Amino acid sequence: HVQLVESGGGSVQAGGSLRLSCASSVYTFSRYCLGWFRQAPGKEREAVASIDSDGTDNGPVYYADSVKGRFTISKDIPESTVYLRMDNLKPEDTAMYYCAAVVTLSWWPGAWSRESEYEYWGQGTQVTVS
Repeated sequence: HVQLVESGGGSVQAGGSLRLSCASSVYTFSRYCLGWFRQAPGKEREAVASIDSDGTDNGPVYYADSVKGRFTISKDIPESTVYLRMDNLKPEDTAMYYCAAVVTLSWWPGAWSRESEYEYWGQGTQVTVS
């Protein structure tokens, strides 16, 4: 059973920064595709970013258009942790942020952004931008 635990959320003023962390219990962390999703009140959960597996700390990365140039996803395999660095935050970034993981992501373009692709989910961490 894979456990994902998010942390690092909080309240910040517009233009500020936060770094979210997602610690995993999985032993073979390097094999997993890892994603960040968010859900604002009254809205559906949406994909934010994803980093696929190539066995190293690097890997193909994907971003939603709304966060490109402001958010950076990264991972630390020895620490079994994936990060989401968020800069130049905007009020519309306010949401609960969730970490997700799957061993094998489907090959088709855009698969990274589909909730149904991911098998494991964390409980979320709240980000509020005012």
